Amino acid sequence: MGVPKYRITLTEEERDVLNRIVRKHTESQHVVTRAKIILRVDEDQQQRKVIAAKLGVEEHLVTTWIKRWLDRKECAVIERLQDLPRPGSPGVITPEQWCQIIAMSCEKPSEYGLPITDWSQRELAKEVIKQGIVEAISPSHLGRELKKRTSSRTEPATG
Repeated sequence: MGVPKYRITLTEEERDVLNRIVRKHTESQHVVTRAKIILRVDEDQQQRKVIAAKLGVEEHLVTTWIKRWLDRKECAVIERLQDLPRPGSPGVITPEQWCQIIAMSCEKPSEYGLPITDWSQRELAKEVIKQGIVEAISPSHLGRELKKRTSSRTEPATG
């Protein structure tokens, strides 16, 4: 067996952080598994196949995280264990459109001729489309975004 192509030599600080991540009960299992991979590689520089078998993961996963660990040397330990940004289509609803949607959600449905007292996600999505604010939006996406965008509002200071 030859020398592994990708060698990892951890500093004491990196090892400490990784061990804390592994012991942390609230950490994502994906991150814990990645931390275990890096620790195993550092400990005995075993073959990827052996590490994968011991951790119950695919060999390509071990290879991926060894390479990512080495490629992200300038990042903090926890950042090195995170997924890369995923490609995908960017959001198609502009901030201005979200402002209009939020404003509409604060109005009474009766102002739009609807015989209901409160908006449901489905009714609001239909009306947003009908009013021409967006071409399409699913009720579930609308609900998630409204919750995310309005739950961070802070109450005005009293005094």
